[in-house]
Amino acid sequence: MSNITTLDQFLSEAKAQFHIYDLGRRVQLIDKSTFKKIEQLNQPYPYPIQGHGQFAVVFWTDSAQPFIWFLKLPLDEQGFLSPSATSQFMTMIIEALGQNITKELVEKEQQKLANHAFSFKPTEEKLAVFNALVRKTLNAKLSKQYQYAADYLQGNINKDDWQGMGLQGIADICVRLDDSQHLAMINYALSLNIKDLSIALCQCLELIEIPDTLGATLFNLFKTCDQENTKSYYFRALASQPKYTIKTIEIINSVNAFTPNILIIIAARNWIALTDANTLKTYFEALAKQSPQMFNQVFADLVAIPLLRQQLLCFIRQPERSVQLSDAIGGLFRAIKS
Repeated sequence: MSNITTLDQFLSEAKAQFHIYDLGRRVQLIDKSTFKKIEQLNQPYPYPIQGHGQFAVVFWTDSAQPFIWFLKLPLDEQGFLSPSATSQFMTMIIEALGQNITKELVEKEQQKLANHAFSFKPTEEKLAVFNALVRKTLNAKLSKQYQYAADYLQGNINKDDWQGMGLQGIADICVRLDDSQHLAMINYALSLNIKDLSIALCQCLELIEIPDTLGATLFNLFKTCDQENTKSYYFRALASQPKYTIKTIEIINSVNAFTPNILIIIAARNWIALTDANTLKTYFEALAKQSPQMFNQVFADLVAIPLLRQQLLCFIRQPERSVQLSDAIGGLFRAIKS
């Protein structure tokens, strides 16, 4: 038992099947082989957010319903799981479940681990999308809210009765966009132009992969929308579509409309677009106009993302930049050294 240092080892010894879902910037399945490398410190956590890896462990045995742990583990400055925190968590698990870790995991034992220093509560939107994705992955029964949402989004219920839909039902539809019928439901919902419905829908779409055709629709809605609040949700929903995110950022830049909120949205959701060199420069030129504290915090958050890390480290050393950006980067270096 003393040799068990990872969740992968623990769950294997417990004869449990399991899935790992990232719940940081989006809601997405992490391949088991990738998660094993993460735990063995052979690769950094792929989707860090604010210095942590936020993920859910869904595990089950042949005779039990799936259990779920929501975990938030700290990362080091290079994005690797903190060995001391992971070790502390594993010790806590083994102590809570007793000496015989190969016994069947029952609900009473699961409850012993419900509240601890490494647990976190996902937002309502993430929880809804997560539940929908787990049900889909495990071929489990759809939520009770699904049928009303499906009937409404197929035009079988009066459009004024949209409030009868729950967020879970909307999420159930969204995670099934690979099916043309469900994609048609989403397009119908967007065409109704009901503000609160569109926002709820976008809050789910920003957490998943969406097809190119839906990206084009959302981009056009962003361009034509005259309500700034709703407009920002259309933007967030483009998170998995860097092609349209880049175009949207160009529009925002052309009218000098970067706000602290938009800059944070890009860092938290639409960050994939920053792999484009021109977009990256545009973004950081705008970020440099904010407070030094915000600049440093956003940079620290983004540089921890493996996909961006090397590009960002090269970017801050490039001489072609405004005086304002040079000053912001200088302040960043001073803060790092202090």
